[in-house]
Amino acid sequence: MCSPWVWPLQLLQEEGLSSALPDWLCQFLHSWWLLLPLIMLLVVAAFIVAFVLLLYMVSPLISPKPLKLNGAHVVVTGGSSGIGKCIAIECYKQGAFITLVARDENKLLQAKKEIEKHAINDKQIVLCISVDVSKEYGQVESVIKQAQEKLGPVDMLVNCAGITVAAKFEEVEVDCFKRLMEVNYLGSVYPTRAVIPTMKERRMGRIVFVSSQAGQLGLFGYTAYSPSKFALRGLAESLQMEIKPYNIYVTVAYPPDTDTPGLAEENKTKPLETKLISETSCLCQPEQVAKVIVKDAVQGNFNSSVGPDGYMLSALTCGMSPVTSITEGLQQIVTMGLFRTIALFYLGSFDSIVRRCMMQREQLKKPDKTE
Repeated sequence: MCSPWVWPLQLLQEEGLSSALPDWLCQFLHSWWLLLPLIMLLVVAAFIVAFVLLLYMVSPLISPKPLKLNGAHVVVTGGSSGIGKCIAIECYKQGAFITLVARDENKLLQAKKEIEKHAINDKQIVLCISVDVSKEYGQVESVIKQAQEKLGPVDMLVNCAGITVAAKFEEVEVDCFKRLMEVNYLGSVYPTRAVIPTMKERRMGRIVFVSSQAGQLGLFGYTAYSPSKFALRGLAESLQMEIKPYNIYVTVAYPPDTDTPGLAEENKTKPLETKLISETSCLCQPEQVAKVIVKDAVQGNFNSSVGPDGYMLSALTCGMSPVTSITEGLQQIVTMGLFRTIALFYLGSFDSIVRRCMMQREQLKKPDKTE
């Protein structure tokens, strides 16, 4: 039975014209259908390329309008040291008015002096307020009102207050789980709750939650810390859906290990397994991390990551998180499979580290047979 794809040659044969055609053309007409899959593939590829190019052109039209920091009021909790202080400096360099919120008044005053060195005009002000943002909402609301009375409504809030505990699950004090949730989670809920009403009235604003890469995947030694950072993402996703119609955008930052006083304190008690796993990623400087976070917050990006590892983790764990541009969504779709393959090798390496450390400890516990 003849293939239906050879109908052009059959038609010519019926008309008696096939003998007048060159051999190569007859062969092509007889087997052209074999090229059909390739032709269809090229057509699909062309449509995909055209679609992607169209999205790249349309994407800027649907992305948030960047926030101008010059003259803006930026509140930074946990701003007396580390990433928080560097974020304050970065915003101050761009002309922002800064409110620093932290517990230690002496550190606040030292941070204020350092930040003021980066002023770009003589009108800029750095306001310091000493309060524990994780204790009572009433106190937090009061200091936010105080800051807004002096420097105007808050344009951007950066929730950077946080503490870390690295230890095995059974070695973590029970009260420590509660304390980490209070500082790392409620310490972000309270300031955010205090600024949202004014931002809604003005129909503009930025909210930043500084999480951690340990808020994207659970790691050995972070059974108390990781959940408190994972919680921020759930808060951020829900909040973004509520406040996006008011032109308010949320950014969740996932910095890697960063050279800060907090990390130095954490390393004093960090388990060996956690140290070895952490060493598979590079140590970042707080200034570098701060620049990335401020840039993403100003642009209204939901995810903020640092370096190739951070980009891969954000793409892998994006799930149902919002995107602020179509191109970002496309990049996540295209890279998901490759990044998942790479992640499996990472996870295998982490499991291997844990097993080796366990075997070493067991060897040390064995009695010396030579005695």
